[in-house]
Amino acid sequence: MKTYKYFFVACLCFLATITASAQDSKDVVAIKAVLERETQAFFNVSRKDWEDTWMKVPYAYWSYSDSTGTSFIEGWDNISKSFDEYFKTQVSSRPIDVAYQSAKITIDRKWHDIRVYGNGAYVHYTQKVNDNIDHDETSQIRVLEKKNGKWKVICVGVIAYYPKD
Repeated sequence: MKTYKYFFVACLCFLATITASAQDSKDVVAIKAVLERETQAFFNVSRKDWEDTWMKVPYAYWSYSDSTGTSFIEGWDNISKSFDEYFKTQVSSRPIDVAYQSAKITIDRKWHDIRVYGNGAYVHYTQKVNDNIDHDETSQIRVLEKKNGKWKVICVGVIAYYPKD
């Protein structure tokens, strides 16, 4: 009798692990999709699509650091306002702009870590944009929250690999 009881408990634990892993897998796929949409929207100068990937909360945070300097912005209202000029002045079809898109653009990502904690997630990856503009390779961190079943960005941290070889 004891053997069956232990076997039954072991089976329940195994099923719980499989169920949790399946949920994590769905979340990981959804999180990657949000981050890919965020990046594409930014480079395609699509403000609405870019903003749709963000949770508009006062504790939202954005930061970037490269060889030219370091910048950070706190709070969704400040982030949105700070990107006004970019979304007004950049045109995705002009080769002189940061957001220039060509048929040959690719974004290479190496996913290092994705951790889901209930309705929160931590993501770390490296990214290199390959096009006709010299972009830095960057190490990026995102923190996301899930609300109403949808993952949204609340924190961006980007640091460029420097010095270049």
